[in-house]
Amino acid sequence: MWNKCLHTLWNDGRLRFSKQNVVYKSSKTGKVDNIPAAELSVATWRRVCLGHGIKLATSNGHVYKYDGFRDTDYERISEFFKANYKVELTEKDMCVKGWNWGTAKFSGPLLSFDVNDSSVFEIPLASVSQCATGKNEVTLEFHQNDDAEVSLMEVRFYVPPGPADEGADPVEAFAQNVRSKADVIQATGDAVCVFKELQCLTPRGRYDILIYPAFLHLHGKTFDYKIPYTTVLRLFLLPSKDQRQMFFVISLDPPIKQGQTRYHFLILHFSKEEELKLTLNMSEEEVEKRYEGKLSKNMSGSLYEMVSRVMKALVNRKITVPGNFQGNTPGAQCITCSYKAQSGLLYPLERGFIYVHKPPVHLRFEEISSVNFARGTTTTRSFDFEVETKQGNQFTFSSIEREEYGKLFDFVNAKKLHIKNRGFKEKKVGMNNEYSDSDDDQHDAYLERMKAEGKIREEGDGSNDSDEETGEYDSNASESDSGSGGDGSGDEGKKKPAKKAKVVKEKRERKPRKEVRKKQKDTNAPKRPMSSYMLWLNSSRERIKSENPGISITEISKKAGEMWKQIGKEDKEEWDGKADEAKKTYEKAMKEYRESVPFLSIRESKKKAGGKKEDKKRKSGGGEKEKEQGGNDSFKSREFISSEESSSDGERKKAKKAKKAKGKPQSRDKVLHCHHGNNRMN
Repeated sequence: MWNKCLHTLWNDGRLRFSKQNVVYKSSKTGKVDNIPAAELSVATWRRVCLGHGIKLATSNGHVYKYDGFRDTDYERISEFFKANYKVELTEKDMCVKGWNWGTAKFSGPLLSFDVNDSSVFEIPLASVSQCATGKNEVTLEFHQNDDAEVSLMEVRFYVPPGPADEGADPVEAFAQNVRSKADVIQATGDAVCVFKELQCLTPRGRYDILIYPAFLHLHGKTFDYKIPYTTVLRLFLLPSKDQRQMFFVISLDPPIKQGQTRYHFLILHFSKEEELKLTLNMSEEEVEKRYEGKLSKNMSGSLYEMVSRVMKALVNRKITVPGNFQGNTPGAQCITCSYKAQSGLLYPLERGFIYVHKPPVHLRFEEISSVNFARGTTTTRSFDFEVETKQGNQFTFSSIEREEYGKLFDFVNAKKLHIKNRGFKEKKVGMNNEYSDSDDDQHDAYLERMKAEGKIREEGDGSNDSDEETGEYDSNASESDSGSGGDGSGDEGKKKPAKKAKVVKEKRERKPRKEVRKKQKDTNAPKRPMSSYMLWLNSSRERIKSENPGISITEISKKAGEMWKQIGKEDKEEWDGKADEAKKTYEKAMKEYRESVPFLSIRESKKKAGGKKEDKKRKSGGGEKEKEQGGNDSFKSREFISSEESSSDGERKKAKKAKKAKGKPQSRDKVLHCHHGNNRMN
């Protein structure tokens, strides 16, 4: 058995060669092509735009093409084909002359354009959506490939006129050969049965569904859709949450199109109470011969049962129904949620998830990389269910009730899907941990360092800050007392000093904060110690760079966080011990540094600077009244204040009473007496 990852014309997938058959499975849709070894007739190896490819033809006329091989794969595949399939893998070169005049050959489902018996290009007629004829011209239109950035939509062939004696028109003959194999649907004959006025959710509206042997015809008031059974991938029959309605979902590839809109799913909505008696437009012998007992000429039952039974027989595919999952609501096999701001239902199936209805989403377990249970963005009463695919796409189903969490988690765990935040389910204490984000368990080196620095700052700078704040408070109190009697008589002169004292006090209270900030920028102070994580990171940085060449700085931090998380307790204790030693060394150095710095001289210089600023403000705010009453009476130095207070206890008590009194005018004699005393001291 030999496996290799390949891709076909449209989709990536996996191709497997075995002794019994050739199997290809599409990664996008999960569709499987099974080619029995006995039916293989021709195998061709050729050069294509993406390397090399294989073209396989069967005895019943089907052609399969796969590319993405390397040149070195030819010998192994050729030997395998000879030994097991008895088919020779022949090499065939493509014509690269660039000529646009050649011969069109129809071989099964392919149209080949040849120049000198060498193929220039081949067109799969199943990709043709429309064939139109004109004068000496045939136009082919193709299905659009939504996954490709650029799609070939139209090719025109010029067909020269034939001899006059020939009755057949060469243009019509060419078009007829195309239509016989192309995906161009023409309604010929009577329909097998007709379902009237069925409600469709996607595309929205009510349609008459005409069932033909080879395709499905949706006839509405505005649009008509013809769906060949070969484009049907899967059928789903899903009960609604209220147990009174049913959804019948048809998965399509390629999708049906209306303008620029693509419908990958056809969703029919039924009520369980609707009944129908159906009679097929065929004889009983023909029904028995064609459908082998799956259908009968006369049938009756619920409408959704009749539609699903007929579709199952004609499409020849199984109908997928919900498995053993049971939601929080009794009897409900689905979960109410929102996807892209639209409310709908999420059905956990045996092999995947399907969401209905706008827009419909089907996710198979084999294409899911991981799932995540995330905290709701608006409220804690709900959570989000995130699904990430192997192709990198992410689907978020939000607003799921928290009562559904246990059921959904057990289902996902039983299906062995990778859960990003599995630890929160096992270590939870309350509902907060249940809906924690998957990034919460990541190591945050920056946060740990900031916490350590904050703790050291509190321990190292707490005592000094308190001393400085006390000294500044005394200075403010003295200046406010002296300033209360520095103005002249009158109500305006008495009110202004109070306002000035208040402003000065507010500004002086901010000074300790400024001093703390300046001390943090002191370049002479010892550097704070590193945490255990930062010590380990500095010693391991070069090793991480050598093990991961070309890694960026941000990726180094991320990688280091993951490695630190995986380190055992014993190793972490070693680095914690080093961090404690560094902390003790820092505290000792900081203590010596504080003793060597003259804090008193620093405080005195700051107070003098503050006095100069206050002097300017008093001069600008006092006006001419202060100048008339004694020049320097509005400013008093620290020495003058202390001498005045020590010399006269009685005057100090009177000043305090005058400060506390609100709205009581002071006598003019007392004010003048204070000024007289000031002038005498000077």
